[in-house]
Amino acid sequence: MKLWLVPCFLMLCAAGFAQSTVSGIVFDKNSSARIARVGVKNLTSGRSVYNSLKGEFSIEAKVGDKLAFSQPEHFSDTISVKDFEPLAVYLKPVAIQLMEVTIKGKNLSPDKQLENTKREYNKLYGPSNNPDLLNLGPGGVGLSIDALYNMFSRSGRNAEKLRGIIDAEYKQKVIDYRFNKAFVQGITHLEEPKLTDFMQKYRPGYYLVTTAGDYEFISYIRNNLKRYLRRPRAYEVPPLPEIKLDVN
Repeated sequence: MKLWLVPCFLMLCAAGFAQSTVSGIVFDKNSSARIARVGVKNLTSGRSVYNSLKGEFSIEAKVGDKLAFSQPEHFSDTISVKDFEPLAVYLKPVAIQLMEVTIKGKNLSPDKQLENTKREYNKLYGPSNNPDLLNLGPGGVGLSIDALYNMFSRSGRNAEKLRGIIDAEYKQKVIDYRFNKAFVQGITHLEEPKLTDFMQKYRPGYYLVTTAGDYEFISYIRNNLKRYLRRPRAYEVPPLPEIKLDVN
């Protein structure tokens, strides 16, 4: 055996046993949705981590190591590391998943409810809802009759007000859809009446609800929970002053 092959052989052996990083995403086997709060443990080295709120994980391992995945709402599973390609891990849920049922009414998402409202008020959101005064038609550029109608007619002004009311209600429904009692209670563990009191005092705005990621939104709730527990009576509306009537 040539002497120059010995160092190469040793380097290859060292590379084979060297630690590297294994990453991937954990999914629900039934719904294919990403799962958070999954414990990932390298049974060979003893190292353990939790995956992120997006279901992503990264852990040190080498080829041949065994990784165990566990989560309270899913059955545990173990896989062997064969290479360092990203892994897609599927865990079977413990509970039996019910068939999805579409219910009309309050359980519709805010966007679906807004679509239904727009269909019901087609005159408000239809052709007459034209903010442009100038119209481009076959004869060239002209004035939009619909826009003039909305500007100067009484019913047009009323329609504009009603559109504003519908849009404002839609934004409140978007907030309620994400900032709901089941979700907030799961984070704060507050019971009634404190749960309702907390949600009324620290209700987020529409911009935060529609732009914040899961991590930022949960942090917002937890930070406000600390403020609430320190000063539970903060932001309370003062009682109305007592009015005495002179009956004489």
